[in-house]
Amino acid sequence: MKIICIGRNYKAHASELGNAVPNEPVVFIKPDSAVIQSRNPFFIPEFSNDIHHEVEVFVRINRLGKHISKKFAHKYYDEIGLGIDFTARDLQGYLKSKGLPWEKAKSFDGSCLVGSAFNKDELSDLGDLEFRLEKNGQLVQIGNTKDMIFKIDEIIAHVSRFFTLKIGDLIFTGTPKGVGPVTRGDKLQGFLQDRSCFSLNIK
Repeated sequence: MKIICIGRNYKAHASELGNAVPNEPVVFIKPDSAVIQSRNPFFIPEFSNDIHHEVEVFVRINRLGKHISKKFAHKYYDEIGLGIDFTARDLQGYLKSKGLPWEKAKSFDGSCLVGSAFNKDELSDLGDLEFRLEKNGQLVQIGNTKDMIFKIDEIIAHVSRFFTLKIGDLIFTGTPKGVGPVTRGDKLQGFLQDRSCFSLNIK
C-alpha cells in the first residue's frame, strides 16, 4: 500500500502558508510505515518542535489502474474517509529553503492517520462534502470538497499518469486552511458530514 498525497489543493491553505496556487496537482508519497496503527496515539518525534495537523479527505483505490481517464476515474474507488497528514513544519521549512525534497518532514514514521472510511454511495454529492477537525473540543479546521482546486477524479487521472494505482492505495486530497501545531496532551477528532471518523491522542 502507498499513500499518495496532494499538496496545496485549497486556495486558502496555499495562501496561509505563503505558497502560490498550483496549476497542476502537487504530489508526494508517504510509505506504509507512516500509518499510525489502530488505537495508537501520535507521538511527537524528537527531530521537530513544530508538528502541524492537516485534516484531509482520502479515497481508497479498489482496482488496478494506470493512465486512467478522468471520465472513468470514479470506477477506481468506492470508499471515502478522513485522515490527518502530520507535517514537521520546521523541518519542511528548512528543506524547502535548501531546495530539497520534503519527505523527511511529511513521510516520517507515524505521520499519517487513516480514519474511518465509508462507501461513497452512502454519502451525498462527493463534490460537496463538508468535513472538520476539532482539537480539544474546539473547531480548528473546516473544509468542503467543493473548494478543491483539483477534484477527486482529476487527481486520480493525473496521478495515474506517473504511478500505477493498486488495490488498497490511498489518495489524500489536500487540506483546507487552519493548519496548526499540536502539543502533547491534545486530542484530535475528525468528522466527515458529522460522521465521526477518528479520535486521536497526542503524546
